[in-house]
Amino acid sequence: MSKGGTHARQSWPLAVLGIFAISGFLFVAASVSSAGSDLRPAGGDVASLLRERSQRIDDRRDDARSLSEAIDGLSASVSSGPLDEIRARVKKLEAATGLTAVKGPGMRVTLTDSPKGLEFPGVDPNQLVVHQQDIQAFVNALWAGGAEAISLQGQRLISTSGITCVGNTVVLDGVPYAPPYVIEAIGDRTRMRSAIDSSFETATYADYVDAYQLGLKIESVAEVRVKAYANPIALQHAKALS
Repeated sequence: MSKGGTHARQSWPLAVLGIFAISGFLFVAASVSSAGSDLRPAGGDVASLLRERSQRIDDRRDDARSLSEAIDGLSASVSSGPLDEIRARVKKLEAATGLTAVKGPGMRVTLTDSPKGLEFPGVDPNQLVVHQQDIQAFVNALWAGGAEAISLQGQRLISTSGITCVGNTVVLDGVPYAPPYVIEAIGDRTRMRSAIDSSFETATYADYVDAYQLGLKIESVAEVRVKAYANPIALQHAKALS
């Protein structure tokens, strides 16, 4: 037998060993990148993917909130006259700015798209999904009804919160969310319900509910919990009052 054939047979085990080594490296790299979670979440549809990504961001926000509370605790250990006075002034503003968690009786509003597969000939498909203006209509009505605190998808809304539409999803403070959209508010339930019922914008959405089977559920809740606002607070434009 030729020397070339012997050399080829000897090289083959080395090639197999190299393939196994590369495969092992790729498996380890994938495990590290996914941090122990599935790189391709179960479900595979866009809504499932958005929910999984949104949950990750919510978890990071909770971590950031915990770290912020720890920093506040350390800062409180440093005391001086002027500093204590500034802290007291900031503390009074926290509730109004949404920087503290609150709980109390309130309402829950759930908005959902029309059922999948439902078709209305000649109707724009955009009429069959919940949009930013629909969510904003109920949020505005709840504020008008004296709501003390409001959350959307579990995230606190403040004066600088931005809700926008991107395709058939809604983006809140840069994070996309898929339906159903859950709005929770703390306050006088009778006043808030009256404000919803008397709002032209929410009545318009109710018309679409009847016409295109959009989802609308309004509940009175014994206790609503609204977390403290966790995102950075930054104003891009401001004007001093004269």
